[in-house]
Amino acid sequence: MASTSAPGNNAAYGRIKSAASTLFSDNQSLITEIRKSLIIMKEIAVDTERDNESEMVKELETSVIQLLDASDHCTYLSTAIQSLGDEYQPGPEPTNFSKLFDDKIERLKAGSSSVPQNHPWIRQFHEAIWNVHHAGQPMPGEEQEDIVMTSTQCNLLNVTCPLSGKPVTELADPVRSMDCKHIYEKKVIMQYIKSKHSRSQCPVAGCPKMLQPDRVVCDPLLLIEIDEMRSMNKESTRHDVIEDFTELDEED
Repeated sequence: MASTSAPGNNAAYGRIKSAASTLFSDNQSLITEIRKSLIIMKEIAVDTERDNESEMVKELETSVIQLLDASDHCTYLSTAIQSLGDEYQPGPEPTNFSKLFDDKIERLKAGSSSVPQNHPWIRQFHEAIWNVHHAGQPMPGEEQEDIVMTSTQCNLLNVTCPLSGKPVTELADPVRSMDCKHIYEKKVIMQYIKSKHSRSQCPVAGCPKMLQPDRVVCDPLLLIEIDEMRSMNKESTRHDVIEDFTELDEED
């Protein structure tokens, strides 16, 4: 796949930008479906563990790891597509887009230290299974004070915008810093950066990172993770209602 567009060919650049936007949107939809599948598989594994079907649970875990690998690859691809759409400029020589994508994805993989077994989703899976029969007990190999139950949490670093005070689930146009991973309302944070000129430090208390407009973006996973947080909040609310009714029944 190559392009022979000359420099300054705005029509060619526009087509590339449009194609990148379409590919990015399609890939985001695929990532969303994968993440939904992971949630469903965890729920099935919990029900299976209640029936003491250990072998089936192990098979489900293997499938979850495979899906996570596919999700990570799709995320790398989304980032590469987004980067190409934002940065590509047609030149006098043919462009090998396949190589551009492959090189970008390899750099992203090289910069990632994630190990499938240490992925937050795998930890959530293990905790959900463990809690079926051992709720409130530390998982094997972990000290009680180090336990962080992530099965009811998400991967978002902050749950409210530090400037507007709104929950991230209610932000109209959420963005995330590529450097410190904090999340903000786009309009508000851009005004903040502009007002601080070249000294725009992240407004989250204690964060030393400096913000740059082109590095505060809606990254490939942000909207998906915010949607997951909404789902988790709804699930938590349902559990609270069930517990309240249980307490009433016991009092009666």
